[in-house]
Amino acid sequence: MTNTYRIAVLPGDGIGKEVMPEGLKALQAVERKTDSFHLALDEFPWGSEYYLQNGRMMPAEALGILADYDAIYFGAIGLPGSIPDHITLWEFVLPIRQGFDQYINYRPSKLLPGLISPLRDKRPQDIDFVVIRENTEGEYSGAGGRTHLHTSQEVAIQTSIFTRFATERVMRFAFELARKRKKKLTSATKSNACQFSMVFWDEVFEALKPAYPDVRTEKWHVDALAARFVTRPETLDVVVASNLFGDILSDLGGAIQGSLGLVASANLNPERKYPSLFEPVHGSAPDIMGQGIANPIAMIWAGGMLLDFLGEGEAASLILHGIEATVLQGTTLTPDLGGKASTAQVGQAICEQIERYER
Repeated sequence: MTNTYRIAVLPGDGIGKEVMPEGLKALQAVERKTDSFHLALDEFPWGSEYYLQNGRMMPAEALGILADYDAIYFGAIGLPGSIPDHITLWEFVLPIRQGFDQYINYRPSKLLPGLISPLRDKRPQDIDFVVIRENTEGEYSGAGGRTHLHTSQEVAIQTSIFTRFATERVMRFAFELARKRKKKLTSATKSNACQFSMVFWDEVFEALKPAYPDVRTEKWHVDALAARFVTRPETLDVVVASNLFGDILSDLGGAIQGSLGLVASANLNPERKYPSLFEPVHGSAPDIMGQGIANPIAMIWAGGMLLDFLGEGEAASLILHGIEATVLQGTTLTPDLGGKASTAQVGQAICEQIERYER
């Protein structure tokens, strides 16, 4: 019996609208190739243009609409110069993450064969790790405020919130993932300076270690760990970090892959009580929007992660094969990877590799 999955499609803004069609083409290519599932796609025109017309990023009932879907496939958000970034974040991105308890942000960092990392002499086997980021609280909890506005006594307070419940569950997820990979887990901390939140983070990490005796563990201050991403990425397997630290480290992980145009991300509700969201991390990139040169690989890769989460492992592997074969061939790449191909040409090349694949 063929499984049918309802997917909410949110192209969003900027190059999100340009890479999304290529992501959908790749999903449909593996749907045809495997003939084992069906995707029912519904697109919603929410984002910055919607805001400019309606005064909000999405309808008031948006979460209720999205809750009925199996997954959300998202392009990018943001229109710098027209809408402040904090509005797009707090009225679109974070309501979805927090409203659907997508407490795991999963970002793989993997150097594909055929690409050259900005790191001298690093090979594909040297860059292959995952950053697991706590995705619902921490530094992005939204607690705080401002007072005495526009005076010399103005005060701004941003308070981080770390609960044992949320800290334990993100760490347990990271431990379990490490068990399936190279059995090593690195905790990103800053307990020398953040004597409350990060000391607490360290204590929870230490308390969980005995339950996973087969996983090697270590903790690094985030500044030193950032340097290690550059100097010794081959020593990393799974990295678990708070919301802010994970946000920064995972972008650095993407940069050493060769381009943020390659970096896919999953915002997961592992219990599947709510839909999870899958996206590229490159943002709306207004500097190149409308030029047809945006790299669609991250969007397509995110589609593979979506399928894998839904249990369609064969289709997810086909997506990754299409990406890897196209990159290795090296003749159809966008400018960020040193090529001259358009967004659509790269998407088409990946689909052709999927269609030609023989088991």
